[in-house]
Amino acid sequence: MDASTRSLGTAFRHYVLNPLALGYLAFVAAVVAWVAVDALFVAHEDASLVGVWAFAVTAPTSLWFTSLSGPLPWAGVAVGAFVQAVWLGAAYRWITGRPRRRFGTSNA
Repeated sequence: MDASTRSLGTAFRHYVLNPLALGYLAFVAAVVAWVAVDALFVAHEDASLVGVWAFAVTAPTSLWFTSLSGPLPWAGVAVGAFVQAVWLGAAYRWITGRPRRRFGTSNA
């Protein structure tokens, strides 16, 4: 199937539903859960910088959203996670989709 005739759902499954992209998204979800637990349930005498980790694991895309006000920088974490997952999925498909060269003698 040509890339130009592929539907958006098929492209999503092709690039995001693979072990590398799903592992990355699980890692980001774990970091965001850690940030949420720390922000909501851990008492700090001074400011905690644990929230920086959510932006660090989704950088560089999420860093474009840090200059926005209110809760919008956190939308950058979600967008950054998705963009990075697509890139990792594309790299995974490129690496695993290439034909492998066999070295040695053939049985022909």
